[in-house]
Amino acid sequence: MESPKNLEAEHARPAWLSDTAALCYIALATLLAHILTGGRYGFHRDELATLDDARHLAWGYIAYPPITPLFGRVSLRLFGTSLAGFRFFAYLAQAAAVLFTGLIAREFGARRGAQIVAALAAVPHCLAGTLMQYGAFDYFFWVLAAYFVVRLLKSGNAKWWIGIGSAIGFGMMSKYTMAFFAAGVAAGILLTDARRFLKSAWLWLGVALALLIFLPNLIWEIQHNFVSFAFLRTIHARDIALGWTNYFLPLQFGAILLAFPLAIAGLYFCFASSQGRRYRVLGWMYLTPVILFLITRARPYYLAPAYPMLYAAGAVWGQEWLANLKRVSASLVKIFVSVALAVDIVATGAFTLPIAPVGSAWWNHSANVNGVYRDEIGWPDLVQAIAEVRDSLPADERAHVAVLAANYGEAGAVNLFGPRYGLPSVISGGNSFWAHGHGDPPPQTVIVVGFSHEFVENHFASCQLAAKIWNQYGVTTKETQDYPEIYVCRDLKMSWPELWKNFQYFG
Repeated sequence: MESPKNLEAEHARPAWLSDTAALCYIALATLLAHILTGGRYGFHRDELATLDDARHLAWGYIAYPPITPLFGRVSLRLFGTSLAGFRFFAYLAQAAAVLFTGLIAREFGARRGAQIVAALAAVPHCLAGTLMQYGAFDYFFWVLAAYFVVRLLKSGNAKWWIGIGSAIGFGMMSKYTMAFFAAGVAAGILLTDARRFLKSAWLWLGVALALLIFLPNLIWEIQHNFVSFAFLRTIHARDIALGWTNYFLPLQFGAILLAFPLAIAGLYFCFASSQGRRYRVLGWMYLTPVILFLITRARPYYLAPAYPMLYAAGAVWGQEWLANLKRVSASLVKIFVSVALAVDIVATGAFTLPIAPVGSAWWNHSANVNGVYRDEIGWPDLVQAIAEVRDSLPADERAHVAVLAANYGEAGAVNLFGPRYGLPSVISGGNSFWAHGHGDPPPQTVIVVGFSHEFVENHFASCQLAAKIWNQYGVTTKETQDYPEIYVCRDLKMSWPELWKNFQYFG
């Protein structure tokens, strides 16, 4: 625990030089790095879907709970369709997670240096989160809940269950994997002397609060026949088939990089050290999701939000370990830790922040490591090609043409960039777009993008190849590689209501 002398020194510093200020500076640095680089390249296909969902607020969506589209809607109101602006709240959530990682270390008893080490260990994941996705908010609420758990265990004040319940509830409204974290909290309570809290009304109030926060989304799922779980089953089967769930444990080292000794030290602190005995719950909050993710064959990065609390625990354990080393040895360890953290931050930034010129050797290598890049390229060019096809049609057809897009990236791009060309709202069976219908009156002439030649031949009486998808950078993307043809099709072979009834698909 922190000594009175250290506490006095902290209070004696000006606010802008305090330990909290140091942690805030680290968090703000990540936010600034994202803001300065976040406007490059373009919207990712997932962001295009989120942006479109943000225009149709609801208590639930097929692909995710409502928190991410809600922040997307606020971003649209504040910043318009600015790319960096749309991503702002995701950046802010990840920066806040960095701050709370340092604050968790403080609650463990870490002094200034150890707090900074814990926060810096969390920076690489923050820098890697360049997109407006639910993962950013999920990550933050895991870290926030862990912070409240530490406050609970340190103080013994059961009122902290209100904070824990709130964080879990909002986490469930961000991403359903929060349920695995909640299972970890439950396991930690049942398997440690924290069982004493089971008799506290505050614990059950926290549980009730979490359920109350999550209830609107649960009602939405019931009303929509739990469509999100059908979606998740489809995506999970795809992930397994493609091998994306393989090597879950070995790939954890790839996720935490050179900070893995710190995470291991954190586990040791929670399970084996006398100082960490009261925090053993956090060890189970890590191990339980590991076991559940292994059983369910989850993707390796799902566990990423569990590491900040281990970084914090490892930092405070390392602080005490260093105190028992000779000065020269301790100095060498500090140098090694500083270099390792710096390498992690620089390497992660180089490969994940959108700073390399598109098409450069650096960009090509980064794109091979980070598949996100290619999904950010070419959307305005795709919509321009569609608009040029529309402009080539006879005047009587141009007024009543529809655009049918295969996937949510193409659909979101048409809805975002199409208005500048006067294109109609897209129709698509992908994810949430299916719920918007096929248009009224049903279209007669359709510009079809992203579908195979077999699809258009099977569904339309007449189709002509009108153009091919391209992008100004010459970058190979899913759109230019898989089904790059843009067709003009007429005379659907069945009625549109009949087609639409079974046209919904997930991806």
